[in-house]
Amino acid sequence: MLLNLHVKNLALIEETEVNFGSGLNILSGETGAGKSILISSINLALGEKAQKDMLREGAEYALVELTFSVEQDAQIQALRGMDVFPEDGQVVMTRRLTANGRSVCRINSETVSASLMRRVASLLIDIHGQHEHQSLLTKKNHIRYLDAWAKRDLGDRKRLLASCYHTWAECKRQLEEASLDEEQQRRELSFLQYEIDEIEQAQLRPGEDEQLEMDFRRLSNGRKILDALAECRELCSDGAGSISDASGRAVRALLHVSEYDEQVDALAGQLQEIDSLINDFNRDLCGYMDDFEFSDELFAETESRLDQINHLKSKYGKTIEIILEQKEKKEAEAERLQHYDEYRGQLEAKLSESEQKLREISGEISDIRKSAAVVFAEEIKNALISLNFQDIRLEMEFQRLDHYTENGWDDVRFLISTNPGEPLKPLDAVASGGELSRIMLAIKTVLAENDEIETLIFDEIDSGISGRTAQRVAEKMKQTALNHQVICITHLPQIAAMADSHFLIEKTSEELSTISRINDLNREESIRELARMLGGTKITESVLQTAREMKDMADAVRTYSV
Repeated sequence: MLLNLHVKNLALIEETEVNFGSGLNILSGETGAGKSILISSINLALGEKAQKDMLREGAEYALVELTFSVEQDAQIQALRGMDVFPEDGQVVMTRRLTANGRSVCRINSETVSASLMRRVASLLIDIHGQHEHQSLLTKKNHIRYLDAWAKRDLGDRKRLLASCYHTWAECKRQLEEASLDEEQQRRELSFLQYEIDEIEQAQLRPGEDEQLEMDFRRLSNGRKILDALAECRELCSDGAGSISDASGRAVRALLHVSEYDEQVDALAGQLQEIDSLINDFNRDLCGYMDDFEFSDELFAETESRLDQINHLKSKYGKTIEIILEQKEKKEAEAERLQHYDEYRGQLEAKLSESEQKLREISGEISDIRKSAAVVFAEEIKNALISLNFQDIRLEMEFQRLDHYTENGWDDVRFLISTNPGEPLKPLDAVASGGELSRIMLAIKTVLAENDEIETLIFDEIDSGISGRTAQRVAEKMKQTALNHQVICITHLPQIAAMADSHFLIEKTSEELSTISRINDLNREESIRELARMLGGTKITESVLQTAREMKDMADAVRTYSV
């Protein structure tokens, strides 16, 4: 359940905090007050792509924080499978967006990816956006709703289906590419052998290129290095006036008087260490100069070898390791070409085997779907009757595709008839905008009863409805809220009257800025908000009385429902 929402510096919101309750939470307010901003902020905290212009004007950062209580064992186990561990039964999801476009996601104070935020969110909350009912017009979504409802019966079969499909598709792709005639095979094999020989003859050693580059830099600057070394030796060790001579004379001077003063003795010891280091340095310098090798022949050999390796890099890869990996791949490909008929035979056998597995799992899943679809459609139909659809028929139509997909071979769609005597037709040929909203609400509530997701958010589910239908939708929302936490943004007083918790979103202008605030309403304040929704700007005593009666009736419905 969503316990708390904290928003700071997002669009019109300066800073606000909302403590949601169980049951039905209603958000209402004038158009443009900022209701959609709250839904956007929740989506942002749940991993949706962040937009830089979401920040409040002049703010350096925006922050959204959601606190969930998690008590169901299934949810806890699923979260642990993602390495997310509730603390004191809670999960805190935070999103911080900075002015420079940087976005940071955290779960329980631990930084995570936006993709993990979305995966965790899918377990905890389901958001129905303003225009989501339009997705019903896209037929490919219908199978997604069915599979979500039948997921317990499907078990792991969908993952197995996806795995079988990818194996089959890859085998098919490889077999389609393996269509060379004998002449093409010979040309391909000859070219591969040329490339293999070119790499083999180079006798590459991992790390060799790095050493060559260092040698090349050293040899190409050999004269400069030798001049610098000679100057350094002259200054440090050659004759009177060198660093070595000066440090030696300084040590002897201090040693003559060190016995008379402990501090001088200590200084003499430090200087002796310095003198010893200088002497060691001089020996190392002389040894390096004696070993330094430079010749035009060595430089030419190094340059030539480096050019050879760089040429191979330009053809086969950026490193010697990648070049050697390419050689192994080419050797494997050459081996396949040398035994091409056998290779094609293996691919054909593998394709046949993978297709058989794909056929079996597709058929098994199709049978499960068809059985589940009868019950699913019946439950949606019953939910629609409670939403003021009278003589309604609803079925799910199955057709078999002539090809495989990740969903198998099923092509599924809803068919509906909303009037007696009319044949079943696709949704896009029958349903209006208001009807689509109610159909989606029915699907969502049916899915919710078959799911562990505890929190449902509906953003203006009341689009295109009014009158008796609005009352039925309100009652359905209240019924759903008996077993789930429901958060609903609405313009309809019938729905708002059902609230267990009612929040008012208001927009005010202060000095030169506009701010949206959200307030938790008590019963009397909720009645006044209902009166505003009923009567507009002028709230008369009669409108207030109507709002009070509406609230009393909603309480009676609530008591009856419980």
